[in-house]
Amino acid sequence: MDRRVRSVATLVVLGVVLLLAALWGWSAISEPFPKEAKSPVCVKRDFAKGDPITRRDVTVSVLNAGTRVGLAGLTMDLLVEAGFREGSEGNTPGKRRIDQVEIWTETPGSPAVRLVASHFGKVDVVRRPSPGPGVLVVVGDGFDDLVPGRKSIIAQGEVSVCGPPR
Repeated sequence: MDRRVRSVATLVVLGVVLLLAALWGWSAISEPFPKEAKSPVCVKRDFAKGDPITRRDVTVSVLNAGTRVGLAGLTMDLLVEAGFREGSEGNTPGKRRIDQVEIWTETPGSPAVRLVASHFGKVDVVRRPSPGPGVLVVVGDGFDDLVPGRKSIIAQGEVSVCGPPR
């Protein structure tokens, strides 16, 4: 076979291989990413009378009701460092402002609420719907730091706590 014919044949074969590789690459990058299955932030878990409820059993969400930028994130970091599970964070709806700390909940006597409240010292527990998962902490400009709180609390009766999935 002539050298020129062999060179042309080689170039044609390499061109076909390049075209096939380009088609395969295009189909691979134009395919949508697979959906990532997200686990829920908070699921209801039942505790019987006498069961200990620890910080790792409780999901906490934080809202900023002050003017300090990043206060909800800072507070969430402190709570996670203390052992609580991370819920959501953001700003309070509307222009509601508070001075220190409030906990918004429909169940003020809940052991999870009492456990979280123990880390804030003086805290007002307000009966109102919570827009976030778990125990909702609302912080204002007067909040500085957590205080040493309880590591666990004993359930005084059957109770459901919103915490991380197991």
